[in-house]
Amino acid sequence: MSGKTGPGTGEGSAADWKIGVDIGGTFIDFCALETRSGRMASLKVLTTPGDPGAELLTGLSLLKEREGLEPEAVSRFVHGTTVGMNTIIQRKGAPLALFTNAGFEDVIELARLRMPETYSLFCARPDPLIARDMVFGIPARMRADGSEAKKPDPAAVAAAVEAARAKGAAGIVVSFLHAWRKEAHEAEVKAQIVRLAPDLFVFTSAEVWPVIREYERTMTAVLNGYVHPRIAGYLSALEARLASRGVPARPMLTKSNGGVMNAAEGKRACVSMLLSGAASGVIGAAWLARQAGERRILTLDIGGTSADFALIVDGEAQFGTGEMIGEFPLYIPSVSVSSIGIGGGSIASVDAQGVLRVGPESAGSTPGPACYGRGGDQATVTDAMVVCGWLGHSQMAYGQLRMDVALARRAVSKLAERLGRPVEATAQAILDIAISEMFVEVEKMASRAGVDLQDYALMPFGGGGPMLGAFLARELHMKRVLVPRRPGVVSALGGLVADLRGDFIRTLFADFTVDLMPELRRAFADMAAEGQDWLKAQGHAGPADLRLFADMRYAGQSYEIETPLQPAWIANGDFAAMARAFHDTHARLYDFDDPHGRMEIVNLRLSAIGAGPALALPAEDELDAALVPERRTPVYLGSALAPVGLYRREDLRPGGHFEGPAVVAQEDTTFAIPAGAQARIDRHFNLHLTFAE
Repeated sequence: MSGKTGPGTGEGSAADWKIGVDIGGTFIDFCALETRSGRMASLKVLTTPGDPGAELLTGLSLLKEREGLEPEAVSRFVHGTTVGMNTIIQRKGAPLALFTNAGFEDVIELARLRMPETYSLFCARPDPLIARDMVFGIPARMRADGSEAKKPDPAAVAAAVEAARAKGAAGIVVSFLHAWRKEAHEAEVKAQIVRLAPDLFVFTSAEVWPVIREYERTMTAVLNGYVHPRIAGYLSALEARLASRGVPARPMLTKSNGGVMNAAEGKRACVSMLLSGAASGVIGAAWLARQAGERRILTLDIGGTSADFALIVDGEAQFGTGEMIGEFPLYIPSVSVSSIGIGGGSIASVDAQGVLRVGPESAGSTPGPACYGRGGDQATVTDAMVVCGWLGHSQMAYGQLRMDVALARRAVSKLAERLGRPVEATAQAILDIAISEMFVEVEKMASRAGVDLQDYALMPFGGGGPMLGAFLARELHMKRVLVPRRPGVVSALGGLVADLRGDFIRTLFADFTVDLMPELRRAFADMAAEGQDWLKAQGHAGPADLRLFADMRYAGQSYEIETPLQPAWIANGDFAAMARAFHDTHARLYDFDDPHGRMEIVNLRLSAIGAGPALALPAEDELDAALVPERRTPVYLGSALAPVGLYRREDLRPGGHFEGPAVVAQEDTTFAIPAGAQARIDRHFNLHLTFAE
């Protein structure tokens, strides 16, 4: 059955439901809150890759059947999806043409002249999303100061349009030099394309994200155009499906920046939602961390195909640009997430040299791990957990799956025979490899961020996070683990609690001096008005939170750093405060600053935020009690089977405590607790692990 938290509620029109939905590679997760009673319900449904979105209707039907959730009582519906990301990874996007300046046709081929793996003899750069014969040079030139050197040649544009159509282009991306400074040439060429070929969709780089640096701006626009038809079609079908069920709420979409937007905007601003699933998980985790009073968190989101890691500092998600979408960088503000191709469905195999490997290929939801009994016959991480005895003690995914231990053993035994090892030892080796792969990725992320993970608590979530999270924390020498009440649906919760968030940018690229203050005031005023208008268009009637950032550097540096600013500093012309903020940020990041150095400002950026719904976790007073397991179950602990306490999550009350090793089973996941860990349940029903020094 679906998970419930909180007291009962009234039915029908008296109820007010808010729903967060997240679609992953294996499951679609639902998190529904009835605001009048505070009751929260959660649900998982297997995805339908052949008909994306059909599982949504299945979930709504199950929520109505099990929770009495009437569609007409839904006042907020927030949805995250991997359709855009999967389109890029699988290279199933629209055939595009690129119009750029004559002489610069190789902009996406040259990129930044970097190899993905500098020291690998077998490394190859990915093929661009637009083939070279679909790139057309247009005689036109705008200077860096915004003055015009040569107008676009209409005849050349017409010839390029005709050639692009003949080659099968479904859309055109227009990206010219210095469009960040002045977009007139791009707008002129777009208008001509629309007149000549109204059947083709057109995007300009300046309308997608007008940032300096041609490759970054062009690549962002290309990604937007590449996924546009599939996302627009998917969202139209989503709106139709919700309307057919009588859901009155206008669907909202989670964004890569951790906010939400309406579906109508999502059909054009497709690039804004490419990392929506990963971002939603971090936003949900940050909200849960604040509720639990935790300020520093390392998140671990393990689904069927991948593991995502992120840092939460002072209760807030961290942001950056240049996040990877498959093989390509995305240069818009996004929640900073690192990913690796290790998930519950990751397939284990033995290579030609007899070496055991795990991932990145995944069994997905169809056929899924062997233990699902859906036709899969290859051993996966989930199967290894079953063979070791950590899984298989209850139904999974809210009763939709029953673990078949025999099928899991059969799949792992094939590898065991090739390796000449016992079945349990082979299963443990699969888990050890998966954990070591994650260990390497987390260590790299921590080094880049300059943090000591011993100061952080690990929050594992997703269907697979609690299965492996405590073992990873132990390897990282982290002392604490925090597992929320419903870890399997944290990403869906993230959409439910997310704010409206729109990002806006003005590229200035100038020396940062007192003389620049009037231009900064104008840029801020323009972006503030744009942000307020955007929030109104999203249906937000409350106050706006305007957050300001500057991308700054010392003269001679190649790249800039993000510097948080106070809007009042610009309004009051407080140059000294802005300069001090930059020096302090530089010193914090690099342990060095130059208070007398010449400074440059590249971009001024603004985030307009409209607060999401005010929600709170149910709470209960803690009553100290030593918890007794339901029974003992044999689990392979690395060298032999041993009896381990099995607990049901719904039986764990605030103040209860017990020791590992232990298994905690619940509807959306299973929490594996290693030896040496002390477990305690807090007033919000979160489960805390503490490792001995």
